[in-house]
Amino acid sequence: MASVRLLIADDHAVVRQGIRQILADAPELEIVAEASNGLEALELMRTTGVDVVILDLSMPGLSGLETVKKIRQDCPKVPILVLSMHPEEQYAVRVMRTGAAGYLTKDSAPEELVAAVRSIANGHKYVTSTLAEQLALELERGSDRPPHEALSDREYQVMLLMAEGLRGQDIAERLTLSVKTVSTYRARLLHKMNMSTNAELIRYALREGLVDA
Repeated sequence: MASVRLLIADDHAVVRQGIRQILADAPELEIVAEASNGLEALELMRTTGVDVVILDLSMPGLSGLETVKKIRQDCPKVPILVLSMHPEEQYAVRVMRTGAAGYLTKDSAPEELVAAVRSIANGHKYVTSTLAEQLALELERGSDRPPHEALSDREYQVMLLMAEGLRGQDIAERLTLSVKTVSTYRARLLHKMNMSTNAELIRYALREGLVDA
């Protein structure tokens, strides 16, 4: 069997090591490169022959969603598996819409990670039953989509962090942005969602199941 060359992009070395250990049981899966952020991943994509990318969603600088978009632009034939700490309800549909071939949470069983990599390496999408249900609901909704789906990827990230109770300074540090930029995103997203306070936003996020109560 031909080997599948993998790039792992995650800002935590211990996570990358864990993925290495899990995939070591699949002899045809070969990790040829590791990146600690999105920009590094893009640079490695240009210099290393890669068949599949395993990508974290929350990395400093260039976000996971932005990295997915740029990889799709530069290397449209290379499938991307997003492996994230965020529950599927928060990001999975948006990630798949952006162009990823699969989405798994980091608490998934090791054998599921191996199955997902093998699946997308063979040209398939990999979706869990939960994600399949979400995608079906998305099709049913059609144009009748909830307000948060009109947000840009960065606005959506800021909204989730606001809904979790983080202050502007904390959000700025988490996303490697200036406090002023975070404030601009906050104003835009509140305007798009026809809201005026953080409290309204938190109630909305709880009602839609975007954050845990």
